[in-house]
Amino acid sequence: MSAISKLRPYLFPALALVVLSAVSLAQEGGGEAHQRNKTLLELFETTGFVGWLMVACSVAGTALSIEHLVNLRREKLAPVSLSEDLKALIDEGRYDEAIELAEEEGGYLSSLISSALQMRHAGYEEMIQGLEAAANEQAFKLNTKISYMSLIGNIAPLLGLLGTVTGMITSFQEIEKLKAPTPKDLATGVYESLVNTTMGLFLAIVFLTFYFLFKNKVSKMTLSINLQAVSMLKHLAPTKEGEHAA
Repeated sequence: MSAISKLRPYLFPALALVVLSAVSLAQEGGGEAHQRNKTLLELFETTGFVGWLMVACSVAGTALSIEHLVNLRREKLAPVSLSEDLKALIDEGRYDEAIELAEEEGGYLSSLISSALQMRHAGYEEMIQGLEAAANEQAFKLNTKISYMSLIGNIAPLLGLLGTVTGMITSFQEIEKLKAPTPKDLATGVYESLVNTTMGLFLAIVFLTFYFLFKNKVSKMTLSINLQAVSMLKHLAPTKEGEHAA
């Protein structure tokens, strides 16, 4: 059972108290139209230490997003110039030079070609199996990199829930200290609860969306590059039993 499922029986009473307090604050504020609304900075200041944890998540997620936008491109994984050089060497039968170039340059396509050519003496089928194994390894590495965005997207609403709980604690402390607390006395705790919840949900929506976009992009690119690598080696496929194309 997940942590959220365990906490579910306690969430509805807590959220109900938050909503009722917020309604009371709104009603009280209706008679005080002269008071200005809080700025975003003032609202953030009510979030406490949980707010700073979400800021850290936001910074990490933004940095990962920029890094993926820069590096998760076909030009990075399979540069056109490198593809042309490798294809020319393979077509000319200079396989050792192609392996050396691939290992020197590195990258997704280079790993596939290098792994495949190193198995060429075992036959075409074994060569393709080597290519597939390298493709699975490289795809796993790429998916592992982008999975951290999913982690941030899932942690954010939990931090928001933590902020909701700490806000309720603040409100109950005020209720305990005062004989007849007014909605204004509970405002700090209510703000802490609602702003933290809002921030957590916002971060989750943003970074989970980015994660799935990057995941689909990786799947599309890796499939395309895998087919490109197979096409570069297709002339090594047997034309008749025991023979290979020139």
